[in-house]
Amino acid sequence: MPEGVFLGFDFGYKRIGVAVGQRLTGSASPLPTLPAKQGVPDWLNIESLINQWRPSALIVGLPKTIDNAELYTTAASRRFANQLNKRFSLPVYLEDERLSTKEARAFLFEKGGYRKLSQAEIDSIAACIILEQWLQHA
Repeated sequence: MPEGVFLGFDFGYKRIGVAVGQRLTGSASPLPTLPAKQGVPDWLNIESLINQWRPSALIVGLPKTIDNAELYTTAASRRFANQLNKRFSLPVYLEDERLSTKEARAFLFEKGGYRKLSQAEIDSIAACIILEQWLQHA
């Protein structure tokens, strides 16, 4: 598996949560959430992040149900992962994101109650959770 810095993504039709992490510590930190318009990412912002962080690989959350069935967003996340790979020639790994949004909400609620529950923050914390899960078993 690659070493170094990694970017994690929680893909959505309106927003894409982003996190940066490293294998050395096994931890990730949230980055500002990126806008998406009807599932179309802001490629210039993504390119800027890749140029800034120089990741070894990209990790994309793969949404599934508790019983491992695919959702309508699963295909869109796969498409996003494939586009990342083609545009930036970096390895892209898919990571099961079941319950990551729920965990992110619980984390933010614990930090500041309902005031902290902005969707943009939830998306980036979910990206952290996805990336940290991948770092633990990659």
